[in-house]
Amino acid sequence: MSHTDPAQTQPAFPPGEEAEASTQAPAPKRRLSSKQRLVAGIGALAVVAAAVGGTALVLNRPTSGTDTQLAAATAAAGHGLDTSAEQAGRVRLDQVPAAIEELKASGFTPIHAGELTVATTGGSAPISFTADDGKTLIGSDVDVAQLIADGLGLSLRLEATAWADWPLGVQSGKYDVVLSNVGVTEERKDLFDFATYRHGLHTFLVTKDSPLKDVKEAKDIAGLKIVVGSGTNQEKILTAWNQLNEKAGLAPAELVYYDDQSAALLALKSGRVDASFGPNPSATYQAQVDPELRTVGRVNAGWPDNSDVGVVTAKGNGLVQPVATVLEEARTSGKLTEALTRWQLQGEQVEKTEVNPKGLPRQTK
Repeated sequence: MSHTDPAQTQPAFPPGEEAEASTQAPAPKRRLSSKQRLVAGIGALAVVAAAVGGTALVLNRPTSGTDTQLAAATAAAGHGLDTSAEQAGRVRLDQVPAAIEELKASGFTPIHAGELTVATTGGSAPISFTADDGKTLIGSDVDVAQLIADGLGLSLRLEATAWADWPLGVQSGKYDVVLSNVGVTEERKDLFDFATYRHGLHTFLVTKDSPLKDVKEAKDIAGLKIVVGSGTNQEKILTAWNQLNEKAGLAPAELVYYDDQSAALLALKSGRVDASFGPNPSATYQAQVDPELRTVGRVNAGWPDNSDVGVVTAKGNGLVQPVATVLEEARTSGKLTEALTRWQLQGEQVEKTEVNPKGLPRQTK
């Protein structure tokens, strides 16, 4: 997840009118009521798209704002996830003396004394979304933010922000850091520093009775109909896989595009498509709250390269190294894995926290 640009806001778990590659007329849009979305658990489909090449930064916002976020929390609560505002099970970390010393030596001063001000979008379960009180931000990125604040000896101060607004917010000093599933790209590294904590992963969402068992390479998608977001990194991967299949004499997959999340989900459940391809956290969450769905296979968001997700700080302000020191302590102690496991994201943690590692390549012009 990492990831896209307001200029390219085609959903990653793409949505709306069916783009059929046939002579049939497109299926009409079907708008569900808030109550229907709640029952179906569609609120959990607030998907964050992966970065395209580098500059693309997209957050697919919930279909109907607060109603959809509340639907996500309600659906999750009904399946054993803690969506309360209290978050009694949130993982905590002791202060990390080395990180505190690095923070003092860096000269960095928090925006609010004694607090770490963290921006997050709050629009994508389970990464960052609204608790069942309708206002408190919770999720895996919020839990990681808590670990960082604890390690630095600071209180956590959360700020909700629109995806398009966080870059300027960090650069202007409105926020100390951003945690909102931001993938490392070479373009972004020109403007920001990153400390990595999760791998960017995509997965395929299918119905429970689908014959698909594992999808992890080009040959596995031959001849399938797959929902994917236009302009996303997922589309880029599938297009490359289709090229490989055609060279190998295999049938390419048919890529299907929607502009409405509920329509995409209905198409999947009705068998009009075989699978959808999107960010692993959102798909895993949806499968957890909807017994009719499951995930099959994981693919790195940077395929054939690696793509990691990082905590974002302003470029060169000295904060990134103390943050990285805390994250590495959380990783080695098992606290990072424990925090991610609360949201079913085990296996996404990095093998080592890195500062400004190689990111997705620059877009060619």
